[in-house]
Parts: sequence; C-alpha cells; structure tokens
Amino acid sequence: MGAPVSGESIDSSRQEADVVVIGAGLSGIAAVIALRRAGFHDVVVLEKSGRLGGTWRDNTYPGCGCDVPAVLYEYSFAPHPWTRCYAARSEILGYLETTAATHGVDKVIRYGTEVLAACWDTDVHRWTLRTTAGTWTARAVVVATGPWHRPRRPDIPGLGGFPGTVFHSARWDHEAELAGRRIAVVGTGASTVQFLPEIQPLAARIDVFQSTPQWVLPRPDYPLPQGLHRFLGRHPAARRTLRGLHHWTQEAIGVPLRHPSLLRPLEAAARLHLRTSVPDRTLRRALTPRYRLGGRRLIASDTYYPALTRPNVRLHPTRVTAVEDSHVIGADGSRTPADVIVLATGYHIGELALARRLHGSEGTPLADAWTDSRRAYLGTSVSGYPNLFLLIGPNLLTGTTAVPTVLEAQLRYVTAALTHLRAGGHTALDVKPEAEAAHHQALHRALRTTVYNTAGGSSYYFGLPGVNTFCWPWSTRRLVRRLHAFTPEAYTWSRCPSGARR
Repeated sequence: MGAPVSGESIDSSRQEADVVVIGAGLSGIAAVIALRRAGFHDVVVLEKSGRLGGTWRDNTYPGCGCDVPAVLYEYSFAPHPWTRCYAARSEILGYLETTAATHGVDKVIRYGTEVLAACWDTDVHRWTLRTTAGTWTARAVVVATGPWHRPRRPDIPGLGGFPGTVFHSARWDHEAELAGRRIAVVGTGASTVQFLPEIQPLAARIDVFQSTPQWVLPRPDYPLPQGLHRFLGRHPAARRTLRGLHHWTQEAIGVPLRHPSLLRPLEAAARLHLRTSVPDRTLRRALTPRYRLGGRRLIASDTYYPALTRPNVRLHPTRVTAVEDSHVIGADGSRTPADVIVLATGYHIGELALARRLHGSEGTPLADAWTDSRRAYLGTSVSGYPNLFLLIGPNLLTGTTAVPTVLEAQLRYVTAALTHLRAGGHTALDVKPEAEAAHHQALHRALRTTVYNTAGGSSYYFGLPGVNTFCWPWSTRRLVRRLHAFTPEAYTWSRCPSGARR
C-alpha cells in the first residue's frame, strides 16, 4: 500500500465527488484510505455527527471496550501500542482519530451532514444524495454506517411515566446520579456485562432483569507494557506472531460454531467459568443458558459474574412487562422499586438505518427490496443498486472474526470493482440477480447446520423469523479468500446513454 495522503482538503464549494462514503467510523475511515491507495482521490465522507468514531464515539457507558483482542482490532497498515490486551473505548476512539489525521481522512469529512435520500440516476449513471447540508452527486457510494448504530428502545407500558431517570446504555446519561441509588437494569447482553461491574460499587442496589441468560467465557485481560511494544517494533515478525496467535485462537473457537458436534469442550469451559465464579447454586442455575453456546453473541468477561454475586446486586430471571410509578414489574409478578432505569436492550442490528433512503435503478427503496430478507452478494452488492457498496453488510460476520479483518477484505473487493469499472471505460456496475440469488442460496444452505441456526436461541442474528441475516457460515480464511477474488462475471457493466453527462 502507498504512503499516507496528508494536507488534502475539501473545496467547500464542490457538491460532487467520484466516491461518497457515508459514515466516519471504523469502516468509513478505512474506506477512504483504501480508496486513495487504489488511486481514487476524489472522495468525500458525509458524517451526520460532529465527530468521527461511529460506535466508539456514541457508546460512552462505563467499562465500554472491545471484546476481541486489541491487536486484532486495528488496521493492518496502522499497528498501535495498545495498553491492554482488550482495548477500552477511549483508546480505540483515540486510535481512530490519530489514524484519520495521519492519513488525511479528517480533511475530507463533512461533519453535520446527514443523508436524507440517495437516488440512482439512470440517465447520467450517478448517485444524487440529498443531505441536511445540500445535494451531492457521486459516481459511487460506500455505505459505512455500521450495525451497532441505532439503540433498540423497548416498548414497555408505563415507562414514559417513570418519575426517575431513564436512559439507554448506548446513550449513557453521565449527568444521572447513580451513587446511593436503586438502579434497575433491563437486559443482560454485552453492554451490561461491561458496565455492571463498573457501577456496582456506586449503587445502593442494582436489580438486573434477565430474559435470556448468556454464555460467558473467561477473558484473560492484562496490561501490555511499553517494553513489549518496543520489542515488537524492533521485531515485526514477533508482532505478526502475536497477531497470529490471537487470530488462530479466535478461529479455533469458530470451528465448533460451524460444527456443533464439537461444542461440548467449549461449553464445559463456560460452565466451569460459571461454577468457579458463582458459588450460589440458585443464582448459578438462573445464569445457565438452555441453548447451545454460539446461538447468541459470544461474550467474554472475568468481572460480570463476580459483580452479580455482590450483596447489593440481585438478578431477576424474568423479562420486564411494565413500569408502574417507580416500580419495575416483572413477568413473574415481582414489583421492584427503582430510582434509575438503564435500558441495556441492544441495537437495531438487523436493520440498515439508510435502507429506506437508498433508491435503486427502479426507484425502489432498499428496505422494500429487502422485504423478504436482507441480502447482498458477498455482503457488499445488491442487485438493482448500481455502484453501491455496503460495508459490513448482510451475512459477513461470525462470532469470532474481528471486524477490521472483514473490512479490509471487503475494501479490497470494492476497490477492485471500481478499478475494473474505470479501466473498462464503464460508468455503472450492477450485480446480476442470478449471482446474488446463487450466493444467497449457498450461504443459507451452509448456515442450516451451524450453531447460529440450530442452537434454539433467539438473537439479533435473525431478521425475519428463521432468516439469519448476520452470520457468515464458513471460516474467516474462506471469507478473505473470496473477497480477494473479484469476479467481473458476476456483474453487468454499462456506459452512460449517448450524450449524457458522465
């Protein structure tokens, strides 16, 4: 890859670009760098917020951090001296800001610019994007908004009348007084696992409402001293070995997820972790999942179980059905008084927020094209939406693959597609319906035997009932190899109508 581009800024009078990237988080930053290194320098990023960072900007709850080893949660071209094995949110955000500045990405971001609608113009083979800051046109659009974007707020009767403080964990209220208060936590997903140990020492009492117990694996977190980083800096092969060790550990965990007959040792390790962390048999029983490991997002923590055993914490193995005045009502009939309610109920992960705003060659919103299920060829291209690329699109993630690995493989694919478009003198590429359908069928045929589909748990993996729109059913190696092999035959290639503006 080439050297970083710096000092390149946007001409504020321009309202067109060769490529528009939507979103300035982990994906958007990587997209700009990859596009420039492939020779596409006329790139602009439209970011609705006032700061880059995506999910690491928005999620500020106590204890927020990455759940894969930090050496895997970095761009391959920008190694970082992480302070711990598992990086905290603040360090990741700082890394993204530093990387963006180093590569001049921050110079091409239009902050405070939300995309309201994007339409493909069949006459000129360009996208027209209507935004809160005017109209843009672009030859190609890269959607980099990410899946961990919109908090899912539950519809709980009476919640609006709660006299105390209510907020979602993804929009943490740092002005809320937690010390000495009675806190009700609704949900026990990945966010709760991280913030509960942090707020437990502050609260007078914490009542945790759990509708479904989670499988929790050990997480051996430890500091990474500067001496280690100096050594790794002098010996690149050692750093590659460290990355490889973590990568293949993650891959080893992924094998039984694809072949559930091999899951028992991993489940036994998780049960041992629960048994050694939670002495109370009744609590342990309430925390024991009744579905196979991997049926929901994998969670790793050495602090969550101990926090649940503290005297001021009580687990309610029931869902919340209502709020009456200052009481939280459980499905088991329990009434629990609270001063603060924290909604840790996840995100709209199975939905692309922009899907209703992206209009393809027939004028159809992407959300309508996805009525039956979210689908995209290799998680990247959707038939009928020319020159549009989705980053971290449908069925690209697993329970173990680090997002940057997927991103870089996808961006190699995207830049190969755009290079082919330019080299061939074409102005539009569109994945063939039959190629998309064949990929969709093969993918879902492979998913049938994975734990993702057979575990018996309900999770955000599934959009429509029974349709897994999140998981990649094969190995990371196969994903990377497939995305590195761009296949022009899967697309139709066309040029602007004669005389049209190109």
